[in-house]
Amino acid sequence: MNSLAPSGVTRWIVGILVGAFFAIPLISTLLYTLRMPDGTYSLERWAGLVDPSMTAILRPIWTGLGNSLLLAVVTVAIVLLVLTPTMILVNLRFERLKPLFEFVVLLPISIPAIVLVVGLAPIYLQVGRMLGTGAWTLAFAYGITVLPFAYRSIQASMDAVDLRTLAEAARSLGAGWTAVVLKALVPNIRQGLLAASLISIAVVLGEFTIASLLNRQVFQTAMVVVQKQDPYAPAIFTLLALLFCFLLLLVIGRAARGTRKARS
Repeated sequence: MNSLAPSGVTRWIVGILVGAFFAIPLISTLLYTLRMPDGTYSLERWAGLVDPSMTAILRPIWTGLGNSLLLAVVTVAIVLLVLTPTMILVNLRFERLKPLFEFVVLLPISIPAIVLVVGLAPIYLQVGRMLGTGAWTLAFAYGITVLPFAYRSIQASMDAVDLRTLAEAARSLGAGWTAVVLKALVPNIRQGLLAASLISIAVVLGEFTIASLLNRQVFQTAMVVVQKQDPYAPAIFTLLALLFCFLLLLVIGRAARGTRKARS
């Protein structure tokens, strides 16, 4: 087995190549926002985000960002309150349906967003009449979009623990199903839930096609509008969004390490 393991030099080369693949575009974007017409580098464009004279230009981005953050909260709620209990129920009570359930949940990843919109457009006509045309209603569509990614994250945590034994042990001690789920199962799959939440937030912040075709203003559609007036502001907000997701990833990693220490 050891003979098949890559050498230290190979690991370093792969690490450098992968790091460069992600770092070069980010560094190039950062330099693009810092480089002034005279060739010098300055934080002037970054300071312009809080400049009162830029308020009118940046207003669509702030509005779209607020809508996207609201969408992220609602989408995460759908993942945690709808998908997770359903997965627990399938794993504990309806194990024979697990292959069919997995096929249905993973299906959206194989369907292009433009095709999803064609099917969702008539539905959103009724949603608009019943619930209004607020941007938050996109969470229903985003909930479908993030299903494959959230499912794999949560299922990986479920496969790492014995849900049935935990549930039966809690039930034998007199716990109701609500207590079983919240006190016995959720703490053991918390890492998967956090990862699914992060993925959901990242998908919502980066999604453009569905929002654009359904005529909703979100973060990505707002940046397209602002880019016509100021090409630097969208690049700056893109870097800030990536930094936000990176910080969330660090928080999830810290929470996961805390969970493992608590178990040990």
